[in-house]
Amino acid sequence: MHLPPFKDPSLLLRALTHRSYLNEHPDVFEDNERLEFLGDAVLDFLSAALLYNRLPEMKEGRLTRLRAALVRTEQLAEFAGQLALGPAIRLGRGEEENGGRQRKTLLCDVFEAVIGAYYLDSGIDAVRGLVEPLFQPVLEEILRAEMDSDAKSRLQEWAQAERRETPRYVIVDNSGPDHERTFTAQVFIGDEMGGQGIGLSKRAAEQAAAQDALRRLGRL
Repeated sequence: MHLPPFKDPSLLLRALTHRSYLNEHPDVFEDNERLEFLGDAVLDFLSAALLYNRLPEMKEGRLTRLRAALVRTEQLAEFAGQLALGPAIRLGRGEEENGGRQRKTLLCDVFEAVIGAYYLDSGIDAVRGLVEPLFQPVLEEILRAEMDSDAKSRLQEWAQAERRETPRYVIVDNSGPDHERTFTAQVFIGDEMGGQGIGLSKRAAEQAAAQDALRRLGRL
């Protein structure tokens, strides 16, 4: 993925200018910190808007946690790498020698600054077109991981709210040698068997049963 062209290349140049560069280049008067401030706000807004529209039934607390995951330092540094920003950063000699070009916090800051600059250059819709393809696969991965690890909690929330019942898990079978034992779990909501799953541990089998129950309920 590549950074789109700027109408005003000076904005991009400023976004790529670390404050250490100014110390050695007195003819350069502005670093990227103000653009970083702006880009941080733009990313917060666009990630929040994406989550709000993509997940209409999700509660505010969980939306907040997902937004934090999308815009955390390590993730934004990874986006900077995808856009190949590292080699283009203007650094002072000392910062360069100390490995600043690979530092995650610095890459995150530069990515935010570039987003702020692109917003000033081309507007919010252009920035959305740039960042949503970056956000989407990360969001899908987070949601998939949550689905795998949190199925029991989600099923319990639904069962208590809709049925006034707490799911009950029963291991109905286990087979295989000790080092490769497979467990089969069923989950009951009241007297009704809601789902069944298989796993290499009792916990994994119960998670699989909860996922099966959520799937049958149309909650996945």
